[in-house]
Amino acid sequence: QVQLVESGGGSVQAGGSLRLSCAASGATYDIIWMAWFRQAPGLEREGVAAIGLAGQPSYSDSVKGRFTISRDNTRTTLFLQMNSLKPEDSAMYYCAAHRRGRSGSALSESLYYYWGQGTQVTVSS
Repeated sequence: QVQLVESGGGSVQAGGSLRLSCAASGATYDIIWMAWFRQAPGLEREGVAAIGLAGQPSYSDSVKGRFTISRDNTRTTLFLQMNSLKPEDSAMYYCAAHRRGRSGSALSESLYYYWGQGTQVTVSS
């Protein structure tokens, strides 16, 4: 079992920055991929950024060049540095972790088994 807890969300003006964190605990040894998803009211949850065990990143086109995903040396904490934020980035952001045996692309929801509670990001114009 894996538990994920996000932090770092808040309110920011357009053009500002936020850094999200996700602390993983439990059976983290079986995780290869970790990712950030987001969901705005009335919209589907979408993959934002993902990172493999070796640190290889994948990004959605809408955030590439503005957001950076990373993980710490022990692979137990996930980060998302968000720069040049836009109002359309406003959403609930969720941390997700893959479990061996599941398949899908790096930004596909089907790849992930464990999910955090979410942290709210609000960007005002």
